Amino acid sequence: MIIAVSGKGGTGKTTVAALLVRELALRDGPVLAVDADPNSNLGEQLGMEVGETIGDIREEVLEEELPPGITKDRYLEMRVQEVLAEGKGMDLLTMGRPEGPGCYCYVNHLLRGFLDRLVGNYRHVVIDNEAGMEHLSRRTTRDVDWLLVVSDLSIASLKAAGRIRELSEKLKLEVKRRGLVLNRTGGGLSPLQEEWISKTGLEVVGRIPEDRMIWEYSVNGRPLMELPEDSQAVRAVSEIVGSLS
Repeated sequence: MIIAVSGKGGTGKTTVAALLVRELALRDGPVLAVDADPNSNLGEQLGMEVGETIGDIREEVLEEELPPGITKDRYLEMRVQEVLAEGKGMDLLTMGRPEGPGCYCYVNHLLRGFLDRLVGNYRHVVIDNEAGMEHLSRRTTRDVDWLLVVSDLSIASLKAAGRIRELSEKLKLEVKRRGLVLNRTGGGLSPLQEEWISKTGLEVVGRIPEDRMIWEYSVNGRPLMELPEDSQAVRAVSEIVGSLS
């Protein structure tokens, strides 16, 4: 199962992605976590060290001389394996900085092939996309089983969720199903919120309540992998994963 996570900035998108990785790794890993947000912090949430990124490799191939006796595609494949951070039940691949002014077509084509083969080694893949809709317009989200759009209960966030759904359909991305994850919920919904949730055109696949533990772990720099099973957010994400399978 390949899950792409999207949403407006500030909605807790990366937190939800990390909790999805946590749950899937505990259930039936291995899981490949892909941090596709240039503001890379999925590794911090997972308690994994991030060194070099795919962006670093791409620049190397364009700007530096390769070691003698090695082809560009072989060098890329070797370097992709080197930047893969390994953890318990999961690995992390960090995409890093976006493309610079050079021509990346050939390098990106090779990378796409390597990443496609890499994905085949895992039971599940969770992609934490950059905030907003940029990843959709660049078609970096494709061939996925679920596009999960994370939104809080603000009208601005729900409007953004609807626009992400519309753009994903307009670009004819290979997305089997789309769903809405409501984050930091609590209490009932107002008629206006209910209206805008409906307007997103997305199936609500789960609601994650406001969980003080998430805030406390963030303040103390603790990874979400260490959250206890009785965390409200952990329980909610467990239910979401059950509904996706």
